[in-house]
Amino acid sequence: MPAKLYGQLMAKAFNKEVDFDSDTVKVMLTTSSYTPNQDTHVYKSDVTNEVTGTGYTAGGQALTSKTVTYDSATNTVILDAADTVWASSTITARYAVIYDDAGASDASKVLLGYVDFGSDQSSTSGNFTLTWDATGIIRVTAA
Repeated sequence: MPAKLYGQLMAKAFNKEVDFDSDTVKVMLTTSSYTPNQDTHVYKSDVTNEVTGTGYTAGGQALTSKTVTYDSATNTVILDAADTVWASSTITARYAVIYDDAGASDASKVLLGYVDFGSDQSSTSGNFTLTWDATGIIRVTAA
């Protein structure tokens, strides 16, 4: 499943606060104690309960090999990137939160979307891998 969008993403993109291609876009992991709110969570400062553990750095990892494509057959913009791996890690996470790291502080780093794993996922002295959906991380369809 692609990431669920935070509601204010499109407004922030149209206000030029997000540039998926050139900004550093990161993914951070949170515990099940974080409850995403698509309507009120706008910035990284709204996210709580980031995971801690061996092999994980606060703030998460930058997405690599980012692409933005347009599928004219479905009128869909697709944001994608290479899968993300925390190697040799010991962590437990419930959500992956994608955000634009270009802001000067957490209160200006725009949230893009999040993935709910459905239950806690763990690694113990091994790889914690986010295999992004084959149809892209984020998909926006013009209706």
